[in-house]
Amino acid sequence: MARLLLPYIYVAKKRSGFAVINKAVIFRTENSSNMTSDIRILMCAPKHYDVDYVINPWMEGNIHKSSHDRASEQWEGLYHILKELAIIDLVEPQQGWPDMVFAANAGVILGKVAVNSRFYHKERQGEEPYFKEWFEKQGYKVYELPKDLPFEGAGDALLDREGRWLWAGYGFRSELDSHPYIAKWLDIEVVSLQLVDDRFYHLDTCFCPLSGGYLLYYPPAFDFYSNRIIEMRVPEEKRIGIAEADAVNFACNSVNVGNKVVMNKASDELKKRLNRIGFEVIETPLTEFLKAGGAAKCLTLRTTEPVKEDMHANLPVESRTISLEGHLLDSGLINRALDVVVEGGGSFQVLNFDLGKQRQSTSKADVKVSAPSHDIMEEIVSELINLGAVNLPEDERDARLEPVVQAGVSPDDFYVTTIYPTEVRIEGQWVRVQNQRMDGAIAVTDSPSGRVVQCKLLRDLQVGDRVVVDVQGIRTPRKPEVREQKQEFSFMSGSVSSERRVELVVEQVAWELRQIRDRGGKTIVTAGPVTIHTGGGQHLAELIRDGYVQALLGGNAIAVHDIEQALMGTSLGVDMKRGVAVRGGHRHHLKTINTIRRCGSIAAAVEQGVLTRGIFYECVRNNVPFSLAGSIRDDGPLPDTEMDLIQAQADYTNLIQGADMILMLSTMLHSIGVGNMTPAGVKMVCVDINPAVVTKLSDRGSVESIGVVTDVGLFLSLLVKQLEQLTEPYKLATV
Repeated sequence: MARLLLPYIYVAKKRSGFAVINKAVIFRTENSSNMTSDIRILMCAPKHYDVDYVINPWMEGNIHKSSHDRASEQWEGLYHILKELAIIDLVEPQQGWPDMVFAANAGVILGKVAVNSRFYHKERQGEEPYFKEWFEKQGYKVYELPKDLPFEGAGDALLDREGRWLWAGYGFRSELDSHPYIAKWLDIEVVSLQLVDDRFYHLDTCFCPLSGGYLLYYPPAFDFYSNRIIEMRVPEEKRIGIAEADAVNFACNSVNVGNKVVMNKASDELKKRLNRIGFEVIETPLTEFLKAGGAAKCLTLRTTEPVKEDMHANLPVESRTISLEGHLLDSGLINRALDVVVEGGGSFQVLNFDLGKQRQSTSKADVKVSAPSHDIMEEIVSELINLGAVNLPEDERDARLEPVVQAGVSPDDFYVTTIYPTEVRIEGQWVRVQNQRMDGAIAVTDSPSGRVVQCKLLRDLQVGDRVVVDVQGIRTPRKPEVREQKQEFSFMSGSVSSERRVELVVEQVAWELRQIRDRGGKTIVTAGPVTIHTGGGQHLAELIRDGYVQALLGGNAIAVHDIEQALMGTSLGVDMKRGVAVRGGHRHHLKTINTIRRCGSIAAAVEQGVLTRGIFYECVRNNVPFSLAGSIRDDGPLPDTEMDLIQAQADYTNLIQGADMILMLSTMLHSIGVGNMTPAGVKMVCVDINPAVVTKLSDRGSVESIGVVTDVGLFLSLLVKQLEQLTEPYKLATV
């Protein structure tokens, strides 16, 4: 291990008209070695440097606040330090282009090939011809990217110091689609990393490959996937993750030559860490350039990068073209789709956008989506499919099918289903998937009676089924989202209502309930015991009696509490009329369970005259089916409670089939479970005093769901009254 020696002061000389006395503290180690003279670095003097505009967060508040003299002094200090380590070449600064001093952004060079930059901001685009001219004069073969494809040179392209691959950043200044070009022209593997913190808008602001395979970097500047790539490529003992305090001082924006690391500033801890592994840290103040978002590395471009003959291009970037159609602007669909791409780690290019010419017209967009790997592409496209995106016709391929070789276990990379109607392409034909639900797999089963394509839970997969894997050949046809609803009633899109809007919501729900009943439709209620505690039991019983409910889903508790109230006037031992606990009331629920068990079932208790009122009495008397799903906390349980969870799920699924509306009344687990089983197109109303429950259901993706944050007893009371008001005009009209 190298031993730290006493620091010494480096005093810069007068040069090129810059009068400076710049102090640079150099931490030397015993194993320092002389640099080779064939390393060349390009720089551009700060003759016209200033902060004239804002194109990154560092420029905010620093317009024309940089001292030209101090900037010149600091640049000269860096110049003289690097001149001791390498040969410095200069490109002539140009009037009107203050950021030309940041020579790292000129392009990227490997061997005698240079890829000229395509700047993202117009404020820097005028630098491009000057850098191209310099490259050509030095004998480099210069490649240029398409004009609409940003790439900002060695600011976003850093060669592994072992020459094994090129690290390439994207997300703010450079586009992912530029990486295949760079890989091809430089004939090197490109490893794509997504930047997610706009303070570190270029890769070189937070990432510095060092000699010996070491890496100095700031992990929070990257997304999760990019950090995983870094960890897989660089061994833990060679990764030097820095703290934010060092990151904002641009410690990663360093120039590494051999075992020397030249930077603006570093904490004592970071200097010690680097020194322990054999690096000499050279600090030279570059605070004037930090005002524009740059430091040592930004001010330099290494032009002599070694070429490894056995390393060649191998870029996993994948691209697909998808199409979106609907009221893309009004509904915000195009914004949501593009956000999915970027937040998922990809990049996009809008190839065509046909804007609807009239109010009722739909729009169409064709978007090229790129991702740094197949896995990321698959995740992005899965989300886009959920938004209704489809592959363009020329890209259509049959869905990939792989066989199930172990019952209850799907092949890897299976497509996970959603609530939306789905179609898969099989032998050139689009086939509608049956039994649509979320969190399943699409199974294709061939039998003598024909082919069946359906959603299956993993546990239901059988050997012989073929499962759709990957995301090709899948689409979720969606009706265009209209600009506004003209009908008398409409559900709000994924809304969560507070108590001040309960009356309005109740009116809407009552209107729809009446319509469903009158046309012979199906309304399902899933309810929890709070329905009873809040006094809503009598109102729910009335809804069942009047024909508004076609099936009831719940657990053991709601049935016990409903029947306890019917038999003893209490719920969990509390007198429902007076709201006080009664003597010995804590035993009532067990006595209730015992009574029903003696009868044999809830229906038997009704037939025997034991149970004469309540929710479940009305279910039995009006032939409304119900299913009670048991849990580990259940007392008893009641004979009707299904303690086999798998069977209970199957019973729920069966009763949900064909539902037009589901009322979810203050039962978090049952509501979420039912929501997961329910396909899109079913209106859902979730009522709960806990906002987290209604938000959870609202966020599941249905555009026809509404959450109501209120007391469920109050909601049911208002709902029954509103239905009575709707019925009165009908009665008068028939008299």
